[in-house]
Amino acid sequence: MENGNNFNETLVQAAETKAQWYDMEELPRILDKYRLLHTCIKVVFDFLVKKALITPDPYKLDKKISDIKAPDSVQFVESERSIVMGQRFSDYESTLDFLCNYYKFSVSQLSLGNIKKLVDLNNSIAWNAFSANSNKVNTRVLATLVFSARQNSDALTSSMINDNLSKASQALNDINAALKEYTDFQKEWYKAQIRKTVLLSAGFDANKAYTDHDSELQQIKKNFASGMGKVPFYNELIEEIIQEDQGAKKAELQKKVLAKLNVVTENNKKVEKRVDTKALIMGALQVLGSTPPQISVIAQKIQDNHDVLESEHNTFMDKLKRTLRKAFGIPEKPLFYTILIIDQTTGAKRADKVNYQMFMTDLATKTRRYASVAQPNSPGYKKIASLPEDKIAEFVSSQITECNKLMVQLNSLDDFFKNAASPANKTKIKGLKIDITTLKNSIVKANQLRVEYTSYIEEEAQMKRLGISG
Repeated sequence: MENGNNFNETLVQAAETKAQWYDMEELPRILDKYRLLHTCIKVVFDFLVKKALITPDPYKLDKKISDIKAPDSVQFVESERSIVMGQRFSDYESTLDFLCNYYKFSVSQLSLGNIKKLVDLNNSIAWNAFSANSNKVNTRVLATLVFSARQNSDALTSSMINDNLSKASQALNDINAALKEYTDFQKEWYKAQIRKTVLLSAGFDANKAYTDHDSELQQIKKNFASGMGKVPFYNELIEEIIQEDQGAKKAELQKKVLAKLNVVTENNKKVEKRVDTKALIMGALQVLGSTPPQISVIAQKIQDNHDVLESEHNTFMDKLKRTLRKAFGIPEKPLFYTILIIDQTTGAKRADKVNYQMFMTDLATKTRRYASVAQPNSPGYKKIASLPEDKIAEFVSSQITECNKLMVQLNSLDDFFKNAASPANKTKIKGLKIDITTLKNSIVKANQLRVEYTSYIEEEAQMKRLGISG
């Protein structure tokens, strides 16, 4: 094998090639798995909130997350279960949201120290060993809550929760397996950086270093701070470097470490695979299928806020009118709420009237519609899947458009209820912001898949026009 600087340069080049592969290929795949995990656990979170088994952290939106941190895992008293698990689950979900939308998955960012943070987060709730007998506090309590809630739910909801738990388990297994391989690479990357910034530096005396073990160790320590800055000094990895340079099995070790850094591109055996565009657009539909629990929670809060406002009009005549309408089967007069719509592009404001009864009916309709396509084996899903692909895309696009309009109305309704209630009742009004954000994340994910689908379709059409593909 090569010795001295030749080996250092060869290894550094191999490590940098592998790092580029991780940045471009593998780390984005890990991020996608985290996004799938986040989508699945949000369904479980909203399910438990709807069942009133956990209380979401009321300060969730005020917390600014800037780093990976696992939720607390200490034991707590049973009487505080709803509040404590609500806060921990909220913290866990918020951290995943931070990972999926703001964290940079790159070799430079995901150091050995940060990998440990990810592993701690992954271990905080063991979706891949989700059992009421778990020795992990958070996993055990959440599993107990989910199993209890599932027994008191209809078959469709129970099936949806099972499906999301299964997907969360698989996603976490995939993430852990990928992180294990990536941890091995990061160790080699750390060693490569030492070779690049320390062993190949002007201050490193190779003539002295390569005479014996202790001399090389001394030279590395002498030049470590100037080359590596505040990066920790890992004794066991430094020892590996020295063994690769002058140990009894150095040739074998050098060959082994270069093999580890080899990028298997599979270019020679790879067959160009056509993207399954139908699966892509049906995936967007399934994301919409995960929203019924979120919409139901929002609908219930709107109903509660409506009842608070109605309670402010509870005179004797109001009660008499309601009694007479009920006795004679007279439908309630349409109730309109005037909300303020703000155009996000121009900032222009306009008043809009929302028919309360029709709005609530629409929410119920959306809940039923999306629940009917939540599972691939459901009749609703199969019915849509049997349509031509372009018709499926039209349906999904129309639903996303409707949902985007709904998001605007929900934000305005949230402001309306907070402003319309009397001072004495303002504390009774339930805020919608957290729930709207949760729903928005699902809609954004569905739209991302729809846009990806559209891009592939347009690319295929362009290729055909150019005569590149049949």
